[in-house]
Amino acid sequence: MFITNDIKYLGVNDHEIDLFEGQYEVPNGMAYNSYVVCDEKTAVFDTVDADFTKIWLNNLEEALSGKSPDYLIVQHMEPDHSAGIHIFMDKYPKARIVATAQAFRMMKQFFGEEFEERRIVAAEKSTLSLGRHTLTFVTAPMVHWPEVMVTYDDADKVLFSADAFGKFGALDVDEDWACEARRYYIGIVGKYGMQVQSLLKKAAGLDIRKICPLHGPVLTEDLGYYLNLYNIWSSYGVESEGVMIAYTSVYGHTKMAAELLAESLEKKGCPKVVISDLARTDMAEAVEDAFRYGKLVLATTTYNMDIFPFMKQFIEHLTERNFQNRTIGIIENGSWAPAAARTIKKMLENSQNITYTETNVTIRSALTEENKAELARLADELLL
Repeated sequence: MFITNDIKYLGVNDHEIDLFEGQYEVPNGMAYNSYVVCDEKTAVFDTVDADFTKIWLNNLEEALSGKSPDYLIVQHMEPDHSAGIHIFMDKYPKARIVATAQAFRMMKQFFGEEFEERRIVAAEKSTLSLGRHTLTFVTAPMVHWPEVMVTYDDADKVLFSADAFGKFGALDVDEDWACEARRYYIGIVGKYGMQVQSLLKKAAGLDIRKICPLHGPVLTEDLGYYLNLYNIWSSYGVESEGVMIAYTSVYGHTKMAAELLAESLEKKGCPKVVISDLARTDMAEAVEDAFRYGKLVLATTTYNMDIFPFMKQFIEHLTERNFQNRTIGIIENGSWAPAAARTIKKMLENSQNITYTETNVTIRSALTEENKAELARLADELLL
C-alpha cells in the first residue's frame, strides 16, 4: 500500500490477540505498523510484533523489489514494534540502525547487543538525508517510553509519530477513530499529558500533511481534528459536556440511587449521561468516559471500612493517569458507619483542580424519601 509515491506501508493486522499489553480488550484486533521510504537511500521505520515478523519481512521484500534497505529507524522499543530488529539486522548486514541513545541501551537489554559498529545515534533535530527526503528526528521522551522519538519527512510532509495518534483495532476493520483512539490514549499514554503537550508544541512548527502512527490508520485528512483531540486529552480538558455516573452496588440500593440520578439528569436536559456498573463494565471503557466528560459521580458502598474493590480500582486508574480538572459528586452507602465519601476524597487529595458538589448523598442501607430529594438536588447542581 502506497502512503505517498515514495512511502509504502509494511504493517500487519493481528486478529489473534485478545488482550493488548495483557490488559486491554481489543475485539477488533490490533495493527502493528511499519513503513519504508524509498529514495536514493532506503529507510525502514520500525518492525512489528514477534508473531508477525515473517509476514513483515515478506512485505518488506515485496516493497523493496530486490533492493536492500540502508537504514532501520527505531522510534520505539516496546516489543510490539521492536521484536524484529535483530532478525532485520542479521538479514541485511549492510544496513545501519538509527535510534536514540536510550533505545540502544534497551536493545542491549532485549537482544544482548547495541549494534555498536552499525549504529547512528539520533539526537534532538538531528537529520538523515535519503536523497530527496531528509528525515528530522524529534525526541519524545515518555510518550510513552523514555527512548521514544518521532520523525519528520520534509519532502512528503509526513510525521512518523511512533505510538502517538495510535488506536486499538486492526486496519481491516471499519470503526470510529476517536472512540478507540481515546481508550488507547487514556489507558496507555494518559499519565504523560505534560510530555504529550511538549511534543504537540514541537509538531506545531512543522508542515504536516500526513501522520503515520505505529498503531491505527494513517491520518491524511482534517489533521486539525486529531491534533485538537490530542490537545484536549493531554491537557486533561473536557472533551464532551455531560455526566458520568460510576457505581458499585452489593444488594442493589446504590445501583438504584445511581439510576435515579441518571433519570433525573436526563429529564432535566443533561446533554449526555453515561452510567457504568464498575463490576461489569470494561474498566478501560469506564476510565475513558471519566476523562471524556466534565462531571463525574462516584456511587459506592462502604466495604471493610474502605470502599468497594471495583470502585477503589477505578479511582486508582484515574489517579495513576493524573485525573484532574473535574467536578465530582459522591453517593455513599453504609448500614452502620458510612466511610466511602471520606475515603474517596482521601484517594483524590493529590488530584489537581477537583471541585466537589455541595450535595453529597449518604444512604444508610436503603433509599429514603430524603435521599431521593438529595439526588434531585445533586442533579440540579451537576447541571449548573
